Amino acid sequence: MQKSSLFGFLFRASRLSASVLLGALALGGCNQTTGSRSPVATAAPTAPARPDWPKLPDGAACTDELTHYQTVLDADVSTGNVNRTVYDQIETELVPAANACAAGKDSEARALIRSAKVKHGYRA
Repeated sequence: MQKSSLFGFLFRASRLSASVLLGALALGGCNQTTGSRSPVATAAPTAPARPDWPKLPDGAACTDELTHYQTVLDADVSTGNVNRTVYDQIETELVPAANACAAGKDSEARALIRSAKVKHGYRA
């Protein structure tokens, strides 16, 4: 191939590439939708109300465990780390633990708390 033919070939190839690129960009613009592309804000999860437990005995180990676990759960649901339906399920499972704790059945209450933690992936 002669030098002038090579330059002519490269010039035609670059014009063809530019045409293809411009055509692709023009067609890409046809795929735009008429809807808004602005970001949609999602509502931040809110902290749930404290559970309606009976009065727990002061200084009992089960009281400390329940209140600590409740604090962790509240934080997790508030930040969105725990889905509200899962939170509600855990709260339902903690009611018998709170009742046992209020009745002075510390070991039973702590076993129920541990069971809920293990079931839902919390460190027991």
